[in-house]
Amino acid sequence: MEFLTFSPENHCLSELLDGSDGDEEEILVCGEDLELNPFDGLPYSSRYYRLLKEREELPIWEEKCTFMESLLHNQIVIVSGDAKTGKSSQVPQWCAEHCLARRPGGAVVCTQVLARAAAALALRVADQMDVSLGHEVGYAVPFESCCTPDTILRYCTDELLQREMMSTPLLGAYSVIVLDDVHQRTVATEALLGLLRAVLLARPELRLVLLTAPQRCSALRAFCGSAPALRARARHRAPAVFSCCAPAEPFLAALRLLLDIHHAREKGDIVIFLACEREIEKAYQMIRQEQSSLNPDLGELIPIPLYPTKQELTPRPAQDKQKCCKKYRRKVLLTTSSGEPLIWTKNVTFVIDVGVETRKVYNPRIRADSVLTQPISQSQAEMHKQILGMSPSGKIFCLYPEEFMYKEMKPEIPAKIQESNLTSLVLFLKRMDIAGFAHCDFISSPAPESLMQALEDLDYLAALDNDGNLSEFGIIMSEFPLDPQLSKSLLASCEFECVDEMLTIAAMLTAPSCFLHGPPGTEEIARTRWRRFSHPAGDHLTLLNIFSAFRAASASPTHPGKYFSPEQWCRDYFLSCSALSMAEVIRAELVEIMKRIELPISQPAFGSEENLLRIKKALLSGYFMHIARDVDGSGNYLMLTHKQVAQLHPSSSYYNTRSIPEWVLFHEFSISEGNSIRVVSEISPHLFAELVPQYYFSNLPPSESKDILQEVITHLAPASAIKEEQKTASDSKENEEFPQTPTEQRCVIQ
Repeated sequence: MEFLTFSPENHCLSELLDGSDGDEEEILVCGEDLELNPFDGLPYSSRYYRLLKEREELPIWEEKCTFMESLLHNQIVIVSGDAKTGKSSQVPQWCAEHCLARRPGGAVVCTQVLARAAAALALRVADQMDVSLGHEVGYAVPFESCCTPDTILRYCTDELLQREMMSTPLLGAYSVIVLDDVHQRTVATEALLGLLRAVLLARPELRLVLLTAPQRCSALRAFCGSAPALRARARHRAPAVFSCCAPAEPFLAALRLLLDIHHAREKGDIVIFLACEREIEKAYQMIRQEQSSLNPDLGELIPIPLYPTKQELTPRPAQDKQKCCKKYRRKVLLTTSSGEPLIWTKNVTFVIDVGVETRKVYNPRIRADSVLTQPISQSQAEMHKQILGMSPSGKIFCLYPEEFMYKEMKPEIPAKIQESNLTSLVLFLKRMDIAGFAHCDFISSPAPESLMQALEDLDYLAALDNDGNLSEFGIIMSEFPLDPQLSKSLLASCEFECVDEMLTIAAMLTAPSCFLHGPPGTEEIARTRWRRFSHPAGDHLTLLNIFSAFRAASASPTHPGKYFSPEQWCRDYFLSCSALSMAEVIRAELVEIMKRIELPISQPAFGSEENLLRIKKALLSGYFMHIARDVDGSGNYLMLTHKQVAQLHPSSSYYNTRSIPEWVLFHEFSISEGNSIRVVSEISPHLFAELVPQYYFSNLPPSESKDILQEVITHLAPASAIKEEQKTASDSKENEEFPQTPTEQRCVIQ
C-alpha cells in the first residue's frame, strides 16, 4: 500500500478541533537524569508531561490499573464508556505498554469505523506518547498508509483489518487487537468479532479488547463468554433542553438556534448533529454566507464540516493571524449522528441535535438502497448528550419533545449487517473459508434473503464454482478493494484490452463524488461547466474526461495571464479537488495490485470507437444486472430485474438533454423521494445479449423489455453458432500444429 505522510492540511484541522494555536515551542526537560521514552529511547519533551496531566484527568484513567491486570489474565477485555471519556486514545496506549513489557511483544492494532477518526486519533496519540507519527504510532486507511513495519501502535479502519485477514488469517503481527466503536454495529466489525473468536482459540497468547458504549456491554459479554468488563463514566451530565414539539424543518430550526446562541454572546464552540451529509454541505454554505451580515462585535463563526464517509480532511481556512487575535472565533462543528467519533475539542459548550438521520437500507429483492429519514436511536441521543461530559457548563438542545425519544426512537443502533448489501461480505467469507475459517458466528444474524441474493450475484459473476466454493476467478476478484461487480469489470477489461481506461473508471467510482454543489443559485452554472466534460456515450466516459482534464491541469502549473493551480481549476468547474486527488491515489493502488498478481495492463486508447466498444463490454461484464430501459421516451427507466421505475440523477450528463438513451447501464440505484439511477451509460440490446450469462437472463421476470431482448438473442443465436463452429475448427487445427501443455492453459473471463 502506498506510503503517505499525514498532510499539513490534516494537521491544521487537528489544531482547529483541539483549540491550540500551533505556536508552542517544545523544550526538552533539563537535568542530568533525563527520563527516556521506552518507545523510541529519546528523552521526553516538556509537552509530554503537560499532556500527561491532561490524560490523567480523563475519566478512563481511573481504570488503568484494573485494565492492565485484566489484560494480563484474560484473552478478551470489554471496556464500556460514555462518549469522550478517553477510551479510544488511552486504552490502545496501555495495550502498547503491555506489549512493550513482553518479549517479543508484537504490535497493537486498533480499528475505527471512520477513516478520518483513525488518522486523527493516530496524530493525537503520537503527540501524547511523544513519538513520531508514521514510526512508533501510525495509521492505515483505505488507499492511504502512514506506517512502517516497526510501528508499535497502528490505527486502521475495521474494513482494512478485515482485508488483512485474507492474507494473514491469524494476524500474527499483532499481540493485542482493539475493536473500537463496537456499538456502531458495522458489517466489518461484526464479521471481525465472529472470526476473531476462532483466531483466539488458535492463538492463546493473543488479546482482544472491545471498546463500546455501555448499552452494548451486556450483549457483548454474553457473546464473548462473560469477559471482564470495565466502565468509564463522564464526570458531568449536561442538562438537555427539549422542544415542546418537533419542528417542521429541523435543519432550518438548528441554524436559527445557532444564530440565537451566537447573538446571546455566550462563549463556547457548538456541535450540530444534522440528518445527512448533504445538510452538512448546505449548512456550511449558509453559515459562510450569513457571516458577512453578522455584527463583527459578536465574533467570527467558523463552520467546520465533518463528513463521516469522506476520507479527505478539511483544510484549515486561511486567516489573518493579527485580525484573528482581535476578535472572538467560535467554531461550529457540522456532522451527522455517525460522525460523533470525529469530534474531539475541549471548548464545546453547546450541542444542537435534530434527532433524525438518513439511513440506507438495502432491499435484496430489487438490489437497491432505500434512503430513509428516521429518528436516531436512544443510544445515539445519549451519546450526543455525553459530548459535553468534560464541560461543567455545557448545554444540549434537542429539537424534539422528550416523549419522542421514548416513543419513536429505537433503543439501539440497528445492526448494519441486517440492512446492507452482503455481496462483498460473502466474497470475503468465502475467501476465509479457503484459509480454514469455515464458520463465522455473528452477534446479529444477517438477513437470509440478503445472504441468498449475495450468493446468487457471486454465482452470476463467476466468482463461485459448481460446488458453491470460491472459484479461481473469485479469488482474483477478492484481491481488489472494490465492489465485486466493479472487480469483475476491471478483470474483464484484461480480455477486452481496455485496462487503462477501466482503472480510471474504477477509481472515479470508488472515490467520493467529484461534483460539488456551490452556494444556492449556482446550480445551473455548475451544470453548464460540467457539460464541457460530457461524453455522448454516458457518465462513465464523462468521468474519464474529468480525470484526464484534472491530470492535465495538475501538470500545467501556469496559465497565460494568471496564476493557475489544480485547486483553482476545480473551483472554476465546481469539482472536488480532494475527491479527484483521492481517485489518483486509488488508481495507483489498483495498478500496484494488477502488477502484483501479474495481470496485463493495456496501453491507453481512449477516443477510438473500438476502445469505446471495449469499455462498454468490460462494464457490461460486471454490471449486466444493472440494466434499465426508457419505457415512454421521457426518461422513465424501468429496471430489467423488477418493476421499479427511476429517473436520471441530476449529476448525469444525460440530465436535461434532448437525446435520452433507451437502454442504459447504471452504477447505482437508490429509492428515496425521487428514485434515481446514478452514473449512467448508453448500451445496445445487442451488446447486452452478447455478454449476459444465459442462466441470469432466463431467471429474469417476464416483461416487455425481456421480450425485446429475447428477440435479439434469437437473431444472434444462428450467427454465434456459425462463429463458434469456425472457432472450434480453428482451435482444433491450432492444437494439432502447436499442442497445448498443461502449464499453458488459457484464462477466460466469463
